Amino acid sequence: MIDSAFRWLMLLCALSIFAIVGLIFWELTARSQLTIHKFGIKFFFGSAWDPVNGNFGALPFVYGTLASSLIALVIAVPLAVGVAIFITEMCPRILRGPLSFLTELLAAIPSVVYGLWAVFILVPLLREHVNPILMKVFGWTGLFTEPNFGIGMFAAGVILSIMILPVISSLTREVMSAVPNMQREAALALGATRWEMIRMAVLRNARIGIVGSIILGLGRALGETMAVTMVIGNRPEIVKNLLAPAYSMASVIANEFSEASDDMYLSALIEIGLALFLVTIVVNMLARLLVWAVTRGAPARVA
Repeated sequence: MIDSAFRWLMLLCALSIFAIVGLIFWELTARSQLTIHKFGIKFFFGSAWDPVNGNFGALPFVYGTLASSLIALVIAVPLAVGVAIFITEMCPRILRGPLSFLTELLAAIPSVVYGLWAVFILVPLLREHVNPILMKVFGWTGLFTEPNFGIGMFAAGVILSIMILPVISSLTREVMSAVPNMQREAALALGATRWEMIRMAVLRNARIGIVGSIILGLGRALGETMAVTMVIGNRPEIVKNLLAPAYSMASVIANEFSEASDDMYLSALIEIGLALFLVTIVVNMLARLLVWAVTRGAPARVA
């Protein structure tokens, strides 16, 4: 009797996850019916955002979200994997504990604290020292050109990279630690250098878990609100220049939800939340394709 009750209770807990996701989707869809009926799928491809005249398009926010998240991944993934490799394979035992603790501590810092630090430290640093170098070296690409305000997609991507670095690094470290030591010993016994041992015996076996950690970091980057809102510039435009101000999907909801003066405006903001939900689904689908591309359907090798 007790075992049966326990089994049904656990089943109910598992089914509650489906219920929560379904209720979120239902509520977002129901509350955004006005813009869905008026604009349809064009809402996601329109670039106009004019609440006064009731003309709404979410494309600038989708673009700002994806661009800043991509910048964050480009910066954070090499650093996070490098930190994980050092702590797991090269770090002296006496430093391993403090470094691991400090890395995980970064994940516990509130988003608004990151935002304040970015406003007073990161933005001036980028504007006065980093951006001029990028403009000089990569200005010909059109990705780093005037105006140089300090705030913009690049600043948002940098602060996001700092925020997702501990997530990716911690999970990567756990995955690498799970690789059997005999894999390392076998590679070294065959004459491999330390780098070759790490590349062939550790990273190759841990590749699926590393991809998973990157996807989890991307998930946080896509939904981040406060820190991004404080440095991205909050301008609904689609521009090639990464130094220009932009807007993210989470930021426009946080900034304008309390100012929504009519039902259509409110519906547009809620549909942006729906779009963010859909983008998350697309990212997870792409993650599965990425895992297949890396592994070609083969499982990670174990001892």
